[in-house]
Amino acid sequence: MPVSVHISAQPRSRCTPVSDTIVRCQTVSDTIWGCQTPVEIRRARFGQATVPLDDDALVVTSRAAFDAALLTAAERAGASIERTRVVDLSIDRTGVDVMTPHARHRASWIVGADGANSLVRRRVARAFGRRQLSIATGFYARGVTCDEIVIEFTADPPGYIWSFPRADHLAIGICAQADAGTTSAALRARTADWVRGSAAGLPVEAAEPQRWVPYSWPIPSLTADDFERLDFVGPRWMLVGDAAGLVDPITREGIFFALQSAEFAAAALGAKGPATEYAARLRDDTIAELTLAARLKSGFFTPPFVRLLVNALERSAPIRAVMADLIAGRQRYRTLKWRLTKTFEIGLAWKALNVRLKPDATWQNNRPAL
Repeated sequence: MPVSVHISAQPRSRCTPVSDTIVRCQTVSDTIWGCQTPVEIRRARFGQATVPLDDDALVVTSRAAFDAALLTAAERAGASIERTRVVDLSIDRTGVDVMTPHARHRASWIVGADGANSLVRRRVARAFGRRQLSIATGFYARGVTCDEIVIEFTADPPGYIWSFPRADHLAIGICAQADAGTTSAALRARTADWVRGSAAGLPVEAAEPQRWVPYSWPIPSLTADDFERLDFVGPRWMLVGDAAGLVDPITREGIFFALQSAEFAAAALGAKGPATEYAARLRDDTIAELTLAARLKSGFFTPPFVRLLVNALERSAPIRAVMADLIAGRQRYRTLKWRLTKTFEIGLAWKALNVRLKPDATWQNNRPAL
């Protein structure tokens, strides 16, 4: 975790150094296209159903290259970068002390952008419990790539197996709740069986074990109740991205919410009441959206819903358009029902999904309808 800069990058976003000076950064799109050979995704495949994607729907680039480009942009904009580790921190009424192995830094505010195992979270709030985490695991198939995403829905564990192309490899994996009673090794074995099987339809080279480089990492995976009680801001501190738990409980996608929350934090630091401003923006937008996803998660990966969804994707161009917008991040959960129920197949599926939501009268009465 760099001690002297916390970066956000959305169009017209800003960066926040520890010195509290807010400076302009280049946009995310500029940063992506400045990275090493981004891969344009042309389609997404769900079983036998293929969803075409338009030219600007999805671009994949190296996370290391993307992060480095953002850091370079912040430095060029005037941020002071210290390449070291934060080992501890303390907060008092007037500011924050941030300790590295060789120095102590004083700041007015700290923004924790240090991931699911956040040191900042552990000092200012409470670390995520095992039930609040998922384990994403799989392997990189080096030296083979393509221009499509491949998804296989699974009921046990609830979620999906994926293959995402990158410039020089495929990122293949699966995700499960950390307390689901399985291991990373067992999940990777299941993923390997999928790659070797004909259902995946990946390039044949992807099934060669000598190409595989395993990986595993924790991802926050919160319930609706967790989001209601989420600690992400307080006097002199803010949390963004995974450190705040801002990950889609259905897709386990987090980079968009990391960038969005960082933008909100940067803007809030320039306001009269930073904590109040950040809390209001994050709850009204990001947390409201993720709470809806958490409400839907339990029914989304059930076999009946998945069968109806995949069948509808095969037969219905409007449903494929909705899915394309979901993949591209243009379709929000709060308006998803309105679009899906215009078709007969997904209308029935959504009714089945709503059965799981009806017992929660508090949510139905107090939360915006989808």
